[in-house]
Amino acid sequence: MLIFRQLIDYQSSTYTYLLADADSREAILIDPVFEQARRDAALIGELDLKLLYTLETHVHADHITGAWLAKQRFGSEVVISKDSGAECADRYLVHGDRVEFGKRYVCARATPGHTNGCMTFVLDDETRAFTGDCLLIRGAGRTDFQQGDAATMYRSVYSQIFTLPASCLLYPGHDYRGLTATSVAEERAFNPRLGGELSETDFIGYMENLGLAHPKQIDVAVPANVKCGRPDVVESATDGPDWAPLNYTFAGIWEIGPDWVEENARSVCILDVRERDEFEGPLGHIVDALHIPLGELEHRIAELPRDRPVITVCRAGGRSARATLILKTAGIEQSANLAGGMLRWRALHFPVVGGAD
Repeated sequence: MLIFRQLIDYQSSTYTYLLADADSREAILIDPVFEQARRDAALIGELDLKLLYTLETHVHADHITGAWLAKQRFGSEVVISKDSGAECADRYLVHGDRVEFGKRYVCARATPGHTNGCMTFVLDDETRAFTGDCLLIRGAGRTDFQQGDAATMYRSVYSQIFTLPASCLLYPGHDYRGLTATSVAEERAFNPRLGGELSETDFIGYMENLGLAHPKQIDVAVPANVKCGRPDVVESATDGPDWAPLNYTFAGIWEIGPDWVEENARSVCILDVRERDEFEGPLGHIVDALHIPLGELEHRIAELPRDRPVITVCRAGGRSARATLILKTAGIEQSANLAGGMLRWRALHFPVVGGAD
């Protein structure tokens, strides 16, 4: 029996996949995300699994992998393509290699095109395949940076993915619309870039005219992922506070999700560091939030309580991340940044004072 879980990081719309053999409890984790390492560890612990490997479908440009963190916690080996350019892995795969966990395994199929080192991992019975950024649901990964090549991707999809059984379920590395899975039959029929009667020439023309913006995280993510997500400040990443379910970002910031803050608002101090016009503006502000603009924070530290944690918030999470560092310097250790800021708070329809409908 297979244990299977699909997990998501909402910030980057990245899917992480946990697969385990129910008898031996041996497990693998595909495409873990740095900020979700605690979540993944908690699930592995609750299911009583032994994590053997973390597998990367490729060197990512839009998020930082949690492979190094998983290795520190579980002793799991980092696995990636030999053609990836990564410098840190315990095992490098070539086309046709198997990664075994208990009586189960996934087979690595080389599917370059998005990057040189892209791999699709196919479950032993070919009922599931994990396509990374090669084939997406009704789409395909970009081919305009990081060794991308549209012709190569087209051939990868047709030779290594579309040759799987029609009923094989396909699980992508990302989806930005909330879709979770597709199938070989669906994508062969309905993928607007690759399906139907579209030729390689059609696909190349489509991909060369996407006009997408440069990935926001690429300058940070790629160098970090070449090192398998090993941060510069190792101690903070592995030994974290326990007063809340915090996530540690690769930038060295402790973050907290809005759901926890909304449920525990009475037991924390919510510090809004936006300017006055923003605090009273269209996004509104969180009930009972203390307002101190970031530029004034260092000189008004005495106004903050010392008997409860401080949650910093701004529009999207950038200025409030800086605020947590100011608080730490001032000796306030129990502080965290509200992930996604007021934009995410409002998107979740949590209560605010003021603001526009």
